[in-house]
Amino acid sequence: MAGFTPLALSGGGAGSGGPGFAEGFGVPARARGSAPGSGSTAHLTGHLTGPQKAAIIVRLLLAEGAELPLSRLPDRLQAEIAQQIGQMRSVDRATLDAVMQEFLDGIDRIGLSFPGGLDAALTLLDGHLSPAASSRVRRLAGAAGDPWQRIAGLEPDRLLPVLEEESTEVGAVLLSKLAVSKAADLLGRLPGDKARRIAYAVSLTGNVAPETVRRIGLSLAAQLDAQPAKAFDTGPVERVGAILNHSAAATRDAVLQGLEAEDAGFAEEVRRAIFTFTNIPRRIDARDIPKIIRNVDQAALVTALAGARGADEPAADFVLANMSQRMAASLRDEMANLGKVKDKDAEEAMAEVVAAIREMEAAGEIFLVAGDDE
Repeated sequence: MAGFTPLALSGGGAGSGGPGFAEGFGVPARARGSAPGSGSTAHLTGHLTGPQKAAIIVRLLLAEGAELPLSRLPDRLQAEIAQQIGQMRSVDRATLDAVMQEFLDGIDRIGLSFPGGLDAALTLLDGHLSPAASSRVRRLAGAAGDPWQRIAGLEPDRLLPVLEEESTEVGAVLLSKLAVSKAADLLGRLPGDKARRIAYAVSLTGNVAPETVRRIGLSLAAQLDAQPAKAFDTGPVERVGAILNHSAAATRDAVLQGLEAEDAGFAEEVRRAIFTFTNIPRRIDARDIPKIIRNVDQAALVTALAGARGADEPAADFVLANMSQRMAASLRDEMANLGKVKDKDAEEAMAEVVAAIREMEAAGEIFLVAGDDE
C-alpha cells in the first residue's frame, strides 16, 4: 500500500508473516462506514508518514471500542505507535476519512495472509507434518519465536522429565511460566522434598530479569526439541501386556517364564499390565459386575463361566456372586444345560469377556484396580 510503512500494516501480507492490521484487529462497522466510497485520497494523506497513519487507525479503533492486541507486534513497533500517538494533536475529518479509505483499500487487496512466526506456522500445520519433521523444523529454527509459548503447549508427561532433572531455580521459572493447573499437576508428580524446594524457589523469582527467563526458555526448548520423536504411542510394558492379553494361556505363561529369566523387573511390570479372566476378582470392583455383564454377549458369558476351571474358577464365582440372585440362577441353569465346554471354546469366550472389560475401561465406564493392590 503506497504511503503505509510496515508499522501501519504490521503483520499484513505474506512478507510480514501475519494477518492484516485491521483484519487481525477488527474494523468496526462505524469506522468502515465513515470512509468515503470512492475517489483518490493521495492529496489528503501524502503529507502523513506511515507511523502517523498507523497512529490515526489505532486511535480511531480504540475510540470505537475495538479490542486491539497490540502486544502481538514487536516491542519496537508498539513503542513507536505509542510515541506517535503522544506527539499528535488533531486530524480533520477529511484527512481521517482519507486515511481510513486508503487503509481499507489496502486490506481489500490482501489475497492471503500467513501466521506469524514458526510456532504459529507449526500450529497451522498441526496434524499435517510428521512428528520427526516437526521436531526437525524446530531444531533448525533455533531461537526463533517465543520459547515459552511452545513449552506451555506441551503435555505434562513431556515436561516432567525435564523438571526432575533441572535445578530447583530453573524448575521454579518453568512452573511460573505455565498455566496454574498444569504447574499444579507437575508439582504433584514430584517427590515431596523436591516439590517443596521448587515451591519455595517460586517465591524468589520476582526479580529474575526477562532476558534471563528468555534464555532459560530457549535452553529448555532446545532440550525438549532434541528429544527424539517416539515411534510408539505406548511403552514396551503396555505393548507386551496387550499382546499377551490376547495370547493363549499356554503361550502367555511360557513368555512370562522366559521374561522372568531375562529381566525379572520387566517381567513383573508386564504381569501388572496383563489383565485376563483370572484377574477379575483382584482387579474389578464388585459393583461394576452388573454393568459388565450387560456389555457381554450372554452366550459368551455363559460359555466363559461354564468353562472356568482351575485358576479361573474363582473369577467365575466372583462374577456370579456379584449380580442379582435371579440373574445368577438363570445363568447357572444355562451353564448346566451347556454341559462340558471345550478348552478352546472357553478360552475364546473368556477373551471376549476380557475384551468387553477393556473397552469399558478405555471409555472410562469402569476403572481397573492397580495390579499390585489388594
